[in-house]
Amino acid sequence: MDIKVSGRKVTVTDALRNYVDEKIGGALGVFDIQPMTCDVVLRVEKNRSNPEAAVCEVTMRVRDNVVRVESADPDMYAAIDIAADKVTRQIRKFKTKVIDRRQRTQGLPVAPVSGDLADLIEGDDDEELVREKVIDLPPMSEEEALVQTDLIGHDFYVFTNATTGLVNVIYRRKSGGYGIIKPKIEEPDE
Repeated sequence: MDIKVSGRKVTVTDALRNYVDEKIGGALGVFDIQPMTCDVVLRVEKNRSNPEAAVCEVTMRVRDNVVRVESADPDMYAAIDIAADKVTRQIRKFKTKVIDRRQRTQGLPVAPVSGDLADLIEGDDDEELVREKVIDLPPMSEEEALVQTDLIGHDFYVFTNATTGLVNVIYRRKSGGYGIIKPKIEEPDE
């Protein structure tokens, strides 16, 4: 597997690159899902009030899905270790919930899980669906949706865009401000 390692405000040494290949590559190698690509960004935040300045971001593209992990620690090597653990959990969750379910519904055989991996999967029951909420999607403008997001106190708000008639999601960004998720509208070929 090809792991692309880059640095922001940090020089990626051969030792760091080898450590990322060993830890992240080892975590990804257990699952053997193809096609999979992986981008790792190592960065150091220059903020004296932040004790966890070393950040490791891992973005994987697995079968047309994106799995993203971020970890922070005062030490870059520790941040990479934490990211490798998170990668293992996220890929395991992806494999058991997305791929295996899809294969079961299609009647395809599911590959047997090794003993070590089976032990990891059995104890992961905290990610089940525990609540279902049915909502009305009234047509409104993006500005009205922003107001509703603040009023209900949630990190996101689902609504029907009054101008397009499509379902949109407004969400609060960790770095401040808001973002909007809109469906892609395909233009007819002319």
